[in-house]
Amino acid sequence: MTSNIPERDDPNGFDWQTYEDEVADVVDLGAARARRAGPAAPVDGEDLGDDAEAVDGGPGRVGGLVDAAGEIPAEAYARQSKRRPILAEWARSRRAFGAAVRHGLKDAGYVAAYHGVRLPKYAAKTAVYAPVGLFRGIGRALHWASAEEGNWALRQAAASRGDDDAWLKLDARRQRQSTWRWWVVGLSAAAMSAGAVAVALGPMWWRYAAAALVVPVLARVGRPADKPLTDRVMEGNRYRKLTAELVRRALTSLQMAAINSAVAKDPNAITFPTEIHRDGPGHLAIVDLPYGVEASDVVARRGKLASAMRLPLDQVWPEPAPGHTGRLALWVGYEPASAMKQPAWPLLSASARVDVFKAFPFATTPRLDAVDIDLMFRNYLFGGQPGSGKTFALRDLILAAALDPRVEIRGYELKGVGDFAVAAPVMAEYGNGFDDDTLAACFAFIEWLYEECRRRSQRIAHYAKLGKAPENKVTPELASLKGSGLHPLVAWFDELQELMTSKYGKDAGEILEKVIKLGRALGVIILIGTQIPDKDSLPTGITRNVNSRFCLSVADQTANDMILGTSAYKNGYRATVFQPVVEAGWGILAGFGKPSPVRSYYVDTTAAERIVARAVALRVKAGTLPNPEEQTRAAAPSFDLLGDLAQVWPAGEKAAWNETLCALLAELRPDVYGGWEPAQLSTALKPHRAVKVGDIGRRIDGKATTRRGIKHADVLDAIAERDRKSRGD
Repeated sequence: MTSNIPERDDPNGFDWQTYEDEVADVVDLGAARARRAGPAAPVDGEDLGDDAEAVDGGPGRVGGLVDAAGEIPAEAYARQSKRRPILAEWARSRRAFGAAVRHGLKDAGYVAAYHGVRLPKYAAKTAVYAPVGLFRGIGRALHWASAEEGNWALRQAAASRGDDDAWLKLDARRQRQSTWRWWVVGLSAAAMSAGAVAVALGPMWWRYAAAALVVPVLARVGRPADKPLTDRVMEGNRYRKLTAELVRRALTSLQMAAINSAVAKDPNAITFPTEIHRDGPGHLAIVDLPYGVEASDVVARRGKLASAMRLPLDQVWPEPAPGHTGRLALWVGYEPASAMKQPAWPLLSASARVDVFKAFPFATTPRLDAVDIDLMFRNYLFGGQPGSGKTFALRDLILAAALDPRVEIRGYELKGVGDFAVAAPVMAEYGNGFDDDTLAACFAFIEWLYEECRRRSQRIAHYAKLGKAPENKVTPELASLKGSGLHPLVAWFDELQELMTSKYGKDAGEILEKVIKLGRALGVIILIGTQIPDKDSLPTGITRNVNSRFCLSVADQTANDMILGTSAYKNGYRATVFQPVVEAGWGILAGFGKPSPVRSYYVDTTAAERIVARAVALRVKAGTLPNPEEQTRAAAPSFDLLGDLAQVWPAGEKAAWNETLCALLAELRPDVYGGWEPAQLSTALKPHRAVKVGDIGRRIDGKATTRRGIKHADVLDAIAERDRKSRGD
């Protein structure tokens, strides 16, 4: 075989031609691979056995031979591969399509309204610039017809050089061009003249239509280049559509050394396994971070991420994505969550019903998707600092349970402000306060719950023998069977830390832990709310056995993990990113698949009253409404806080400190307000939205002092609003 490779001169005298002719004809690939693989690779025709399909990992790779990709089982490969949908996610989802349409209509409506109010201004500018545009347009047409654009300069250059031949050729070319151009201009002028005559002789609306078409065009031609006819609708982008470049720039701005060093070595260290796409009222980017970087580290820097994207904090929602710990799901809304109107709670509908064995809506995601939860066979722990919305979120569950007439509701509010008093008509037991009598009644209730679990276990055993409890737990049929004693029982405790830090705390914690363990299968549902989730205020035995958790705004990692479980903070589920009051109702919901940020539905007292009225009607019909004479209540408040504040208000003062008002209230009703602290007064005023608690400045002994307080005018406005609602105005 003759080689076609040209001769090469080697400075060391090596004969390349002879080598290529004799040696380079045949290459033993098997032997070459064996030599490259090292001693561990079989050589000299040794049987490879089951690894006969192995392929070489390539030079410089650690680990030797690896299985070929073709050896992956078909079913495993099918699970790994995912066909792309024909329609985008936002077009396939009714919710996402509706959100996209609403967003588009909202922006279109704003733009139309913005320009609509400026039409007189636009009309005046059009009237000024249109005549200028007419003469400027005629001049441009004549200049174009003369074909002098560019030609004159070339002819002048030829004349300056004395090149007669070039000048004549250029002039002849100009004449050829101008001849047909003059014809175009003439015919166009004739057509426009005929059109003008037709419009003048035609109906009046023809003239208006022609003016509406022609005048703006002339004004556009006649206006100065730096003075547009219309004003800019916005100075900056309210929403920045996600792009790969924007995400990369934001991630490299987080001051994370692992990301920056990886991107410096390889600009493609940040990748996107799927395309950035619409998802509800926003866009979603799935990001594979550089090797060794966890998504939880990025979630912890949510504030910096929002700053890097120049967007409000509640418009940027990063969270760990399924797949591996280095995969991030970054969702950016069209607008901040605080500006997006949360849908009304579906249970506010007059036809809404609840079955505690089935899921019902409880919250919404940042994308405004409804999040459904269920009550049966679950225990709940709600935790958050003051102002996080914990009490209202817990009250949602009680209102939902009230719409199932089979459910018996008992509970204690250990804050003493009456947030749950609206649901008292459907409760078999309700206690409110943090005095010793109420705490003693609450402890007795926990003891009763333990005995109730013991009694129910005997009932379950009885029905299991009859074949009516196949899994030795309450079924919907048993719950509906009158006289079975296995109807659902919701037992709730708000501000449980008050009981756990009292003299009853140790025994109450031990018994409640047993109830949580036993009651789940027996139809006993425990709901707990606390704002101090430490080991003293909330025993670890309780938190360990609660299977559903909602962590609203908390101050630190310890409180976060105390509610959500160990390592939740490390894994990126951090309720510390939520701001109390500003982001009330937002939290991390765990126990329903992957933990995720949600916002519980806000139901004010007026709406809650409507739900309770429907619940009473359902229970009257079912014969399960508690008899008021048999209801157990501890220290239920029977006072008018707003009226008492107006009565004790210091004369001549426009604003007063909370501590001053607490002292005056205690003098008025020591049995009710005795021992109240300023923070407790702030909490009690939360349902009255007209009364804003803020900083009130005073000068004491010449020194400026600021403390929390309220204004007299706000109290009077709240009273007037309440009276107006009571009259039905």
